[in-house]
Amino acid sequence: MHATERQSAIVATVEHKGIAAIGELAETLQVSDETIRRDVRRLAARGLVRKVHGGVALPDPLRETAFRQRMGERQAAKRAIARATAGLVAAGESLILDTGTTTAFVAQALVDHRDLMVVTNCTDIARTLAAGQGNRVYMAGGELRADDGAVLGHEAIRSIERFHAHTAILSVGALDPAIGLMDHHVAEGEFSAAVIAHADRAIVVADHSKFTRRAPVRFAAFADIDIVVTDRQPPRAAVEALEAAGVTLVVAS
Repeated sequence: MHATERQSAIVATVEHKGIAAIGELAETLQVSDETIRRDVRRLAARGLVRKVHGGVALPDPLRETAFRQRMGERQAAKRAIARATAGLVAAGESLILDTGTTTAFVAQALVDHRDLMVVTNCTDIARTLAAGQGNRVYMAGGELRADDGAVLGHEAIRSIERFHAHTAILSVGALDPAIGLMDHHVAEGEFSAAVIAHADRAIVVADHSKFTRRAPVRFAAFADIDIVVTDRQPPRAAVEALEAAGVTLVVAS
């Protein structure tokens, strides 16, 4: 049975029973317990199931719906960006990821990377990467935002200041060649600026729509980052501004 068919069978079983044991699923599908655990990690990263002690259950019905809805927008673009970004990360790296739907897709693409040290202010990303092999995951402290499970504020920034990572991976609200990197909330912008300051390189992940809009909070210049990963060639003005700032542009296929 192909992995996709097996994972569909796991989801169907859990939807029917509400909860299923790892051993039971392995016996029914005639694979090892470890194969089932690997499938469950991938399904949990996509929000289709959740892991419980010794088994798997339906997703938490109280999880934020607005964030889930945004996760459903431009999925193909975000998955392409996530794959390309994961290819820029080596096993054993230290990472800081901020809250965002595109960074959440990046976390899913990093599930098979080994021995990562991850710092994040996003509960969704933390839960995804904590399931990886040999990963260490640290959550920023502070006030939890109900909409998307983001931790923001001065305490979150103080948490980030304890670390210095190889790579920061950031989402943005908008990229404008005349203004730079923008976001929709002051607290998000402040957190992202702190993340950039505490990493050797900064990768911004943004689908093509982010190059055609503006947001009210500017938090960094193009020169403050190193790489932009997107899904389509940006407008010429944006490309020229990135080149002038020495930023590497990666267009995911």
